[in-house]
Amino acid sequence: MGVEAQDARSESAQLAADIADAGRVLGALGLVTAFGHVSARLGDQLLITPAAELATVRASDLVAVPLEARTLPPRAPAEAWIHLRIYTARPGVSAVARAQPPDAFAAAAVTAALWPLHGQASWLGRVVPVHDDARLLRSPDLADAAVAALGGGDALLLRGNGAVTMGVSPGLAVARMWLLAAACRVWLTATAAGPIRPLTDAEFDSWRAVQSELLPRLWRHLRRTAAEST
Repeated sequence: MGVEAQDARSESAQLAADIADAGRVLGALGLVTAFGHVSARLGDQLLITPAAELATVRASDLVAVPLEARTLPPRAPAEAWIHLRIYTARPGVSAVARAQPPDAFAAAAVTAALWPLHGQASWLGRVVPVHDDARLLRSPDLADAAVAALGGGDALLLRGNGAVTMGVSPGLAVARMWLLAAACRVWLTATAAGPIRPLTDAEFDSWRAVQSELLPRLWRHLRRTAAEST
């Protein structure tokens, strides 16, 4: 086997390990139950966790799906379409997490969009839109509608159906899912107490400027926390 082939195999194996690890962290943090998935882009395909409880998934269990797929392979989650459509629409996205934080259900039921109210929430985007269709994203057309609602942000609330977050790695997509759950809790608490005060443009920009430094630090914390809880 040539050096390039060995390097490609090593990259694929490391990415698979990272995806499985990210899935286990989602489960340990209580962001998924029996449902949820994590994927990452690998060349002209994606690697995705199978239709199984994420806490049980190993790197060897992942499913490869061509980015141009017209049908899903066996064991792929039925909502893999949302991953495929995000990668097609957003070339800069390298990883996607799909989960069901309880606070996301509550927030998406009462608002059409969620604005960051604290600095770290700015790493989700200037605003987190809500996809106003509670059906499972089990077809290309339904997934396309969700991607249209997403726009250029890094997070999307799905009314009655959880949330989707993105990142340059599986871990950072999961870190954003945790941030989204926290942002939903903050938003629900704040709106119940009185008028909200979203971040100003200057505040938002200042926090966005440090996300490449601080978001990986949050992922390391969440990974350690998840490991200590198991």
